[in-house]
Amino acid sequence: MQYRKFGRLDWESSALGFGCMRFPTKEGNENIDEPEAARMLCYAIDHGVNYIDTAYPYHGGNSERFVGRVLKGDYREKVRLATKLPCWLVKAREDFDKYINGQLDKLQTDHIDFYLLHSLNESSWHKVHDLGVLKWAEGAIADGRIGHLGFSFHDKYEVFKEIVDAYDRWTFCQIQYNYMNEEHQAGTKGLKYAASKGLAVVIMEPLLGGRLVNPPQPIQDLWNTAVKKRTPADWALQWLWNQPEVSVVLSGMSAMEHVTENVASANVSAPHTLMAEELALVGRVRDKYREELCPIPCTKCGYCMPCPNGVNIPRNFEIYNEGVMYDKHDHARRAYEVLSEGERASACVQCRECEELCPQNIPISEWMVRVHEVLGEGQPYPGPQS
Repeated sequence: MQYRKFGRLDWESSALGFGCMRFPTKEGNENIDEPEAARMLCYAIDHGVNYIDTAYPYHGGNSERFVGRVLKGDYREKVRLATKLPCWLVKAREDFDKYINGQLDKLQTDHIDFYLLHSLNESSWHKVHDLGVLKWAEGAIADGRIGHLGFSFHDKYEVFKEIVDAYDRWTFCQIQYNYMNEEHQAGTKGLKYAASKGLAVVIMEPLLGGRLVNPPQPIQDLWNTAVKKRTPADWALQWLWNQPEVSVVLSGMSAMEHVTENVASANVSAPHTLMAEELALVGRVRDKYREELCPIPCTKCGYCMPCPNGVNIPRNFEIYNEGVMYDKHDHARRAYEVLSEGERASACVQCRECEELCPQNIPISEWMVRVHEVLGEGQPYPGPQS
């Protein structure tokens, strides 16, 4: 296993971290296949993984319980354990203690090495900040329940920078980042900014929720042109590990083959190891996804918004496009279901006001009909070239 500097700490994390939100399950997401999941987790630790990441809501609350059972004993001393405060559930300052004490019980430990404020955005950050979460966390560090404080993040770069700058005792942060998300959320800019401030940066969604693992044939054909052969997953992971600002890459592994393959990838990882032509190939893959496999030429500029009827036009297009680009139709349909009814394409009344504002001249009203037919009514999803 390769190890990497973890921010300002005198400790190195394994290049690969085990994300505990996608364990194999039986009959529903909450029912972890414990024998197989334990085999996977122990294999990873036995092969050098020393960063284990879970959270309050994973597997319906059962991830922390399961991880606690597996780590009880010798394995607990071999790893640094991370879990997260469910900020969206916090209503009062007393909730900080309620949640962490419950998590310590579930994890069967007296301390959490790395504690994160979970899934911060502008709204949740201001809520917990105003409730005094930073002062509370300092108290929990002083009494030994928390080793180090960090946060995970889902919002715009400007909000990310605000949070980083708001507190000079952050140890680390966790961001969604992969070669398709360089300008999404915190992005490359956020990665470099956090590292420049001395924070360790933990990466989540390195494979974009599995979308980058089994690409459509035009993408695979590009990967096949490389002199050094790698799987699509290995390309995505090595692209991250090539960047010295990355401290640890989390993978939510759901099968033993994922663990063995990712451990093997981590074993040969290091900063600045990809050749210029390899980085250029990743760039061509990114461009292929965006420019040739993306059926609706929406740039998410937002000129079409707000829709007078409440439709979230850019988000509908983004979901539809990703279903085609990554050949993940079921993912797209589930994402569409998450939208409120008024935000979905089905709420379009064909007023065409948005079309007058669109710099890309997209026939938005026509696309709204098609988007709902495919994502909302289950009609066949067109291929990448349609």
